[in-house]
Parts: sequence; C-alpha cells; structure tokens
Amino acid sequence: MTKNDFAITPPMGWNSYDYYDTAVTEEQVKANADFMAKHLKAYGYEYIVVDIEWYSNDAATKRDKYQYIPFGDDEIDEYGRFIPSPNRFPSSKGGAGFKPLADYCHGLGLKFGIHIMRGIPRVAAERHLPVYGTDVTAADIADPSSICGWNPDMYGVRDCKEGQAYYDSLISMYSDWGVDFIKCDDICDSWMYRDENFSGWHETRMLHEAIMKSGRKIVLSLSPGPAHIDKAFHYCDNANMWRITDDFWDKWELLKNMFWRCEMWQDHVKAGCFPDCDMLPIGMVGAGFNDERHSNFTMDEARTMMTLWCMFRSPLMIGAELTKLSDEDMGLLTNKTLLSFMEDGFKARQVARDDNHAIWVTEDKLKGKKGLAVFNLSEEDIYLKDYLKEVDAAEFSIEGIEWIDIWTGETVSLSNNSDTVIKPHGVCALAN
Repeated sequence: MTKNDFAITPPMGWNSYDYYDTAVTEEQVKANADFMAKHLKAYGYEYIVVDIEWYSNDAATKRDKYQYIPFGDDEIDEYGRFIPSPNRFPSSKGGAGFKPLADYCHGLGLKFGIHIMRGIPRVAAERHLPVYGTDVTAADIADPSSICGWNPDMYGVRDCKEGQAYYDSLISMYSDWGVDFIKCDDICDSWMYRDENFSGWHETRMLHEAIMKSGRKIVLSLSPGPAHIDKAFHYCDNANMWRITDDFWDKWELLKNMFWRCEMWQDHVKAGCFPDCDMLPIGMVGAGFNDERHSNFTMDEARTMMTLWCMFRSPLMIGAELTKLSDEDMGLLTNKTLLSFMEDGFKARQVARDDNHAIWVTEDKLKGKKGLAVFNLSEEDIYLKDYLKEVDAAEFSIEGIEWIDIWTGETVSLSNNSDTVIKPHGVCALAN
C-alpha cells in the first residue's frame, strides 16, 4: 500500500467537536451516523469522527474550570494506550474498544474515525507501564520536555525504535478496531515550540510509518493549525490532510482571513494531500461549550464559505449536530454542482484578492468543466461585470460558455452589460 492510493479526493464527513466538545456519547454518535447514511452519504459524506477525550470518564464535569481535566479519570490499557470510556461508549466494555461502534458505522456504508493527541499518556509514564513488543516502559520513551500547551494528557515520544514500537502498537490496535480516520492533535503546529526541535515533526513520520505497517487505509489528519508553509512537503509525505488555520468558528473575520490562507496553500493541493480549512460551522453548534446556537454566519457568508472550501478542495467535515440540520443547512451541504469541484482533476487558483474582493477559478481540462467565483469581502454591494477584466487577465477563458449560478440555478451572462449584484460577504459562483 502506498500513501496516496486512497483519499484521492478530500475526505468528507462529520466531527463531534463543534457541537459536543469533549462529551459526546455512543448514542449520539450513532444518531449522527444514522442521519449521515440516510441523508448525506449520497453526496460523498462518509466519515464519522469522534473527537477529543473519548477516553475520559469525567469529561466536561468541570467545564467551569477546565476544558481538559488534569489527570482526570481516564481509561487506559496495560500497555499505556487510552481506550474508550465505557460510561460513554458502553459497547467498548470487555476490551472491545471502538470495534463495535466502527462496525456499526461500516454497516451503514460509512467510515469511522477518532481524535488522538500526539504522544504517550503521562499517566502511562508515571506508572511505568510496558511498551508493547519491547522490554522498556512508557517512562523510557516519554519526553517530558515535549508537552502540549493546552491539553495536559500527554508527553511527546522520543525518536527511537522503542518509540516507533509504541506508535506501531497504537495504530495496530486502532486497525483492529476498524478505524479509518485519525485526527492527531498538537502535531501540525505548536505555539510552545518554534524550532526544529519540536517532536511533532518526527512523531508525524512515526505515525505515518505505523499506518503503512498496519496495512489498513487510515486517513491521517493533522491539527491544529496554522500549518507551516515551509513544512508543506513534510505534511504531504506523511499525512492526507493538515490544518492551515487554528480552530475555525462562525466569525466573518476568520472566514475573510481564509482567502489569504488558501492563496498561500493552493499549489499544494493534490490527490491524497489536502490543506484543511477546518470544520464547517453550519447548523447547530456550541452545545458542549454551553453556547448552543445556530451558526452566526448569514446565508451569504455560509455560501461564501462553502464555495471557497469546495473550490480550494478542502476536506469537508461538518461540525454541527446533524439531526438538527434545517432544510437551508442541507441545501448548503448538498449542492451537487459545487461538490463536483472536489473531484480529482480540478485545479483551482485565486487570481485576485484585496481587502474588498477575491476571485477564484477552477478547471478540469479533461472534462471541459470550469468554475468561477467572485467573492464580495466588503460591506457594500458590488457588480460582477466590474471584475471580469481580472479574470481575463488571469488567462481564464470565459467567453462562449453558458454559465449557471451554482446557488440559484439561473443562467448568468458574462457580458459587460451584466447587472448581477453580489451582496456584502456574498459570492457569485458560476459553473458551466
């Protein structure tokens, strides 16, 4: 198995974090899986991902003080590997791990994923638990000088054969469970370590090697961002997707900033390797943070987000509670014309950007398919016709093509007399 013989197109699915924070349960995961299988699978959404702290029995019980409880009540096996909390995931009892839940998702025609933290549990080092397949303990391979600044659970893993053996055993266990997707955190970027000594660099390689040894097609996603552009080839050599931003939420300032980030990363998008714009805050989010709300994005802003994510070919991971999606939310997530830009063969680029507007184009030359999007980043109406010269200057031919507005389905003329208005924070997205 080579790295890029799977995840040829950007992974699409659901992640529990934006709605549930650390407290999602098996019943809730199954409910979202059922919804995805019934309503979203046909559009390409297939991954069900359980995010952070699934091994914690007391997650979210001290939310007024901690998001992640220091030395909390966590489940761990005899080899220093976290296992699911049986209180929250009853089917994991008796050493079953996540296999029953993964089997449930597979039975729906979906794929199953989990979040992990970089490193080895601190409690495993404290207890000197053995590293599977070696004659050393967790304390021997743990690097106490390599920690996460915002989560207290882990130490880094030293770059040695016994450290690799730990990661090999970890991925082997996940493979036995039937895991198809791993989101590894505190590994893509660290605000604590700004030099080449950050152990996340070698731990990324160790994770990749362990996945290759397992023989299972496991997508590796790296978080958090912002990813380092000078490490682009490192990410692509070892992972399938990597975050180019810190946590993305439903704020216009964050969305506007993504145009700059996507411009920086657009040349590194290819089959099996996808810079990641982070989860889609569409629908109901924030319940686990005591702030349940419908996304703060207006419809214009949500269309801008979906258009940019799809043209850039970012992974699409829904952050909302799926069972609470409205018809409007579903319309944003299931636009077939827009989603077609995610297919292998499309190559996109940003051809213009300033503080008031941005223009993206994409094309699949073999299929003769094109897309054009003019984004209004300002607070005033703008007119499509005023920006067509910038498209021409980018040597992207638009003449003689019947263009359809992706969001309205209407035919759009690209003549100089076009009176198409683009609302503030909105987009005119076209396809042939």
